[in-house]
Amino acid sequence: MDLILWRHAEAHLLREGQTDAQRALTPKGERQAQRMADWLNRRIAQTTRVLVSPALRSQQTAKALERSFKTVAALAPGGSVEELLAVARWPDSNEPVLVIGHQPTLGQVAALLLAGSAEAWSVKKGAVWWLRHREREAGVQVVLQAMQGPDLL
Repeated sequence: MDLILWRHAEAHLLREGQTDAQRALTPKGERQAQRMADWLNRRIAQTTRVLVSPALRSQQTAKALERSFKTVAALAPGGSVEELLAVARWPDSNEPVLVIGHQPTLGQVAALLLAGSAEAWSVKKGAVWWLRHREREAGVQVVLQAMQGPDLL
């Protein structure tokens, strides 16, 4: 199974009278989302399930893909590692899963799957961490397939 973690692109700071969920992408964030969406669309399967936080900045990031996606409340800011893995159906999903969400949860998921402990790893805004679960003779492995930041595209 492939689990692709995509942190939302750069968003405006919280403004007076606004909730965190209402923060929109900045113009730089819109460019980041488009560059990463172009990169992903050249690489991900058509069968990839796309799951997205309900926060506006994540929704806007997802729209750059121009694919259908499902909004999942459990992926909102403050969501847990366990909730993310459950909605992604890790490691048993039959199709690749792309999750567009937030820190610190994305970094904690990457740390748990790659190092065995949900540490506070940093995932840069707009970046993708692509993880693959596979079984080998030596046992189960989680492999980092790719890590890509939008500023390098």
